[in-house]
Amino acid sequence: MTNDFTEASEPFLLFRAWFDEAQASEPNDPNAMALATVDPEGLPDVRMVLMKGFDEAGVVFYTNTESAKGRELAATPKAAVVFHWKSLRRQVRFRGPVEQVSDAEADAYYQSRPRDSRIGAWASQQSRPLESRFALEKAVASYAAKYAIGDVPRPPYWTGFRIRPVAIEFWQDRPFRLHDRVRFSRPIPDGSWTKDRLYP
Repeated sequence: MTNDFTEASEPFLLFRAWFDEAQASEPNDPNAMALATVDPEGLPDVRMVLMKGFDEAGVVFYTNTESAKGRELAATPKAAVVFHWKSLRRQVRFRGPVEQVSDAEADAYYQSRPRDSRIGAWASQQSRPLESRFALEKAVASYAAKYAIGDVPRPPYWTGFRIRPVAIEFWQDRPFRLHDRVRFSRPIPDGSWTKDRLYP
């Protein structure tokens, strides 16, 4: 494990070190994160998604823009995520504004997906009512036939979002609930980080 993370001065380097350790220790989906958005009434909405990339600009995930989270992000382009790695007894939280990735970035990731997953992106009307499992399987079969030969293009409503954090918090479990917490924050996504140690 990373020694004395509370001395770290840069959050993305620390996140990279922790994520590398999580990839080695977590039995399933170390890139899973709980994504929180808000609906038009301001009611929070949360679900698990998979991080598909990160760098100093932020963390990236992909979805159908016509899904609940896609519509919520279009109306209020702000979000928060939390990673919870039980094997390491650690959490990392990101909060900030959200932007769509470029078409080139979305195209490149889409083409890296298995062919059946690309077909599924066309077949699923994500978050909307589904009359039966058979209706979904029928849609999958229809698009599989449509794109039986050649490439499966990226649907126009399917893309990625990048959370550009203004706050990143690292949490490490400690005995007697005297946990270690360090928060990096900045006023805008391109600003300079300040660091605080927080009470557990």
